[in-house]
Amino acid sequence: MLVVEFKVRAKKEQYAAIDEAIRTAQFIQNKCLRYWMDNEKVGRYDLNKYCRVLAHEFSFAEQLNSQARQSSAERAWSAIARFYDNCKRKVQEKKGYPRFKKNCRSVEYKETGWKLDSNTRKAITFTDKKNIGRLKLVGSYDLHFYPVESIKRVRLVRRADGYYTQFILAVDIKIDSTPTNQTIGLDVGLASFYTDDQGNKVENPKFLRKGEKKLQLLQKRLSKKKKKSSNRRKARQRLAKAHLKISRQRKEFAKGIAYSVIRSNDVVVYEDLRIRNLVKNHCLAKLINDVAWYQFRVWLEYLGSKYGKLTIAVPPQYTSAAYSSCGKIVKKSLSTRTHVCSCSANLCRDENAARNILKLGLSTTGHFGTYALGDLTTTLTEEILLKQVESLNKESSPLMAGSVNL
Repeated sequence: MLVVEFKVRAKKEQYAAIDEAIRTAQFIQNKCLRYWMDNEKVGRYDLNKYCRVLAHEFSFAEQLNSQARQSSAERAWSAIARFYDNCKRKVQEKKGYPRFKKNCRSVEYKETGWKLDSNTRKAITFTDKKNIGRLKLVGSYDLHFYPVESIKRVRLVRRADGYYTQFILAVDIKIDSTPTNQTIGLDVGLASFYTDDQGNKVENPKFLRKGEKKLQLLQKRLSKKKKKSSNRRKARQRLAKAHLKISRQRKEFAKGIAYSVIRSNDVVVYEDLRIRNLVKNHCLAKLINDVAWYQFRVWLEYLGSKYGKLTIAVPPQYTSAAYSSCGKIVKKSLSTRTHVCSCSANLCRDENAARNILKLGLSTTGHFGTYALGDLTTTLTEEILLKQVESLNKESSPLMAGSVNL
C-alpha cells in the first residue's frame, strides 16, 4: 500500500464544508460506539447497518456519502476489536476500552463519493451532499503513474497549517538494490541518536529541546488571550503550527537516517524496545518522546521491505550489561557510559551494546518486521483497521536471563 498526499486549495466555504464532513464522521463514529455499549452482541456488520438508521434519523448524516459513513463505523469497530484482542491476550496493562472522539481531524471516503480530474489529475471533486465540490491538489506527485482503480480510499485531513487530501493506493513498490555485503547493529540512545557496532554515532538533534523556548512563548501568549476571541484562535493556531513543525522535523530526520542505514547495509539489527514502558520514567519521558525511536524503527522496516533488506528486532535484555567478547554480565547505572570488564576490557557502553545486538540478530534470535507494513493501515476496502496490518512477525523463544549467546 502507498499513501500519496496533496495539499488542498479551495474557497472558504469549501473549507467549512470539509469541517462539516469531519464533524459528521466523528458523530457517526461516536454514535456507533454508543450503540455497541448499549446493546449486546453487536458486531462489525451491525454497525454498518446502523449507519443507515443514522442517515434516516439525522439529515446531516444522510448528506455524507454512504461509504464514508461505513468508514466511520469501521473506525469505531477498529477500537472495539483492539479492545477484544487485548482482553483475549490478557494484556497486563490497560486493555484500551474504546473512547468517544472529541477532536476528529479527518474523514475517509472509499471508492465512491469522489471523482478525480481525468485530464490533469490535479483536482478532485466530491460528489456527496456536503457541497465540498472541486478541490485543487498541490504537490509534486503525479497520479498518472497509477491507475484510478488502484485508489482504494481518499481521506480529507485537517492540520494546523491547512487541509490535505490523501490517496491510499493498492500498489506494492519493490526496488532492486545492489547487495552491499554489510551488516549493522544499532543501539539507540539519548546522548546520541544511535551508535553502531563499529562505534560510529549519529547525534541526537533534540528538535523539541531547541524549539522549547518558542513553544513556551507562544503558550504564554495564548494563555493571556480572552477565551472564545479571534485573537485566542489565532494564537492557538500559531502554537499548533509550531508543534507541527517540530513533529515534521522529527519525522524527516528519522526517515533520512533510516534511508541511509538501509541503503548501506543488507542486514540491520536493532532492539525491540517498548516505548510505552520506557516513558513511565518521568525524568526521561520528554527526551524519549523527542528522540522518536518508534518512527525510526517504522521507517527502517518499511524501507527494508521496499529495498529487499533484512531488518531484525532482538530482545533488549542484557545487551548493555554483557560484554561482547567474553559474555560476562557487568551491571551498571545509566550514568556509567563505559563498560569495564574483569578481563581488562574498556569499551564504550553503547558500542558494546550494538555489538551484542548484532550478534543476537545474526544468530536469528528475535523477530522480523513487526511494524514494517503496519504504518499503512486503514487501506483495504471492507476490512477493519486491526486486520489490515500486514506483519512479518516470526516470534522466537524469549531470551532468558543469563542465556545470551555471545
